[in-house]
Order: sequence, then C-alpha cells, then structure tokens
Amino acid sequence: MQSPRHSSRSSTRRSRRVLAAGMLAALLAVSGCGAADDKSGSSTKAADAADNKAAAPAGRADAASGQSDRGATEGSPDRSTGSPAPTTSHVIRKASLSVEVKDVPKAAAAARSVTEDAGGLVANESTDRIDDLRETSHLVLRVPQAEYDAVLRKLAGGGKLLSRTSEAKDVTDQVVDVESRIATQRASVARVRKLMDRAEKIADVVALEGELSNRQAELESLLARQESLKDRTTLATITLDLAEPESSAQGTDDDDPGFVDALGGGWHAFVTTVKWIAMAVGAAAPFLAAAAALLLLWRLVRTRRRTRRAVEHASVPPEAPSAP
Repeated sequence: MQSPRHSSRSSTRRSRRVLAAGMLAALLAVSGCGAADDKSGSSTKAADAADNKAAAPAGRADAASGQSDRGATEGSPDRSTGSPAPTTSHVIRKASLSVEVKDVPKAAAAARSVTEDAGGLVANESTDRIDDLRETSHLVLRVPQAEYDAVLRKLAGGGKLLSRTSEAKDVTDQVVDVESRIATQRASVARVRKLMDRAEKIADVVALEGELSNRQAELESLLARQESLKDRTTLATITLDLAEPESSAQGTDDDDPGFVDALGGGWHAFVTTVKWIAMAVGAAAPFLAAAAALLLLWRLVRTRRRTRRAVEHASVPPEAPSAP
C-alpha cells in the first residue's frame, strides 16, 4: 500500500505534465496562426515588391555609396586603410594653331592625312582666296585624346608656328552626376510603367501618362547631355588656321623692272586708254546723235530757202533800159 506522501508526489507530477501539454498546444496554435498571417501578408506585399524591384539597383548603389561615405567619415579601420576605387578621369581638351606655310592646299591635305591616320576626322574646313596668289584655310579637327599631343606636334611642325593656345577642362564630376541621374530616372520610369499596368481607373491612367511623359523627357535630356559629354571627352578639338606669307604673293616686285615689264606696263596703259576713250564716246553718243540730227535739219531748211529764192529771182522779167 502506497503512503500518502508518495501519492501526493505522483499527483503533482501528473498535474505538471498536463499543464506542460496544454502550454505546448497553445504555442502550436499561435505559431499556426502566425504562419497563416505571414502567407496572407506575403500576397498583399507582392505588388509593392514589384514596384520596388525596378528601383532596387539604384537603391543598392545609393546604399553602398552611403555606407562608404559613412565609413570614410567615421574612420572605420577596414575602409580607412584600404585604397580608394580608381575613377576614370574625363577631360575636355581644345587647342588652336595658326601656322604660316608656303602652300596652303598641300598643308591642308597633310593636316587631313595626319588627322585620319590618328583615327580622327575633319569636322569643318573652309578655304578663302585673299588675292590672286594668296590663300588661307580654316580647319576644325577632332582627334582621339590619346593622339592629341602627337597630332599637335605634327601640325605645328608643318610650317612656321605663329600662335598656339590650348585648354583642358576636367568634367569627371559632371559625367558621374549625369550617369547617376540617368540610373535613377530609368528606375523612376520603370516604376511609373508598372503602376500604369496595374491602374484600372481612367483618371489614374491619364495622370500616370502625364507623369511618364515628363519623366521620359527628362531622361532623354540626360541621355543627350551624356552623349555630348562622351563626344567631347573622347575626341579633342583642334582648330588649325593656315596662311601663306605675303612675300610669296608679291613675287618679284622688289626686283628691277626689265623690257618685258616695261612692255607689259605700256600695253596695260594703252588698253586702259582705249577703254576710257570708248567709255567717253559711248557716254557722248546720244548727245552727238542729237546734234547731228539738228545740223541735218538746219541744212535742209537752208537749202530749201535758197532754192525758193532762186526760182523767184528767175521768174521776174528784166526791166527795159531807159531812153537817154
């Protein structure tokens, strides 16, 4: 027969087991409800996740840049000791050359050849003739940045260098800023398009179309600016002015004149005199014609008067002589 103390202990153990089983059942019920809530919540958050998916690359890039900035500011050991990431520099280079050459057409052809051999192009070219013997040429050349200095040396060595100016402008910050803004704008356009796909009301569709149009226009403007920066940083601009010396145009003006020069000068004077006489005769021709016509008319009138007088004089009989 069991003692009363032993029976009380066994009953206490049973009650503890029952209590533990009840608590376990309650915990299982609560976890099941939580799992059901998670499943329903995941379905409601799917649309939001689709909207944020397009902006995730830009957000991760911004977050990474923000963390790197915070790490550099706070002076964390792993970031302060590491070397910074290399950044490609973007520089716009321009130069202007004025060169005196003996033959402008040949020098212009040589400049074009040097530019094309370096992988560049001739953006603009114009040639003017100052007089019968002198020519000038203006060329705008675009050459790769790597060949910029070499092309400058070759062009300056093609004749007598009169002037040279060069300019370099670092636009790395502008390039990086435009690239970042393009990435953000593309993500924004993608989000608006997803919202348009989900929109059901006409008013919402119209509002989203206007917003999409504005964001597309801004994106196209940023892309055009990026293309312009890429063109100016990839190819350097060289403006070349070619001119012939004045002495070559003068020829032998400083030499003593010879027989041929005198003959040519006399012939030129003769031709000039004949031209002036012809011009004077041409100018006086109307007046001479009018004077000739008046003179002819006057002579006709005078001849008729003389004829009339002669006829009248012949018709009158002579008077008889008087008696002595």
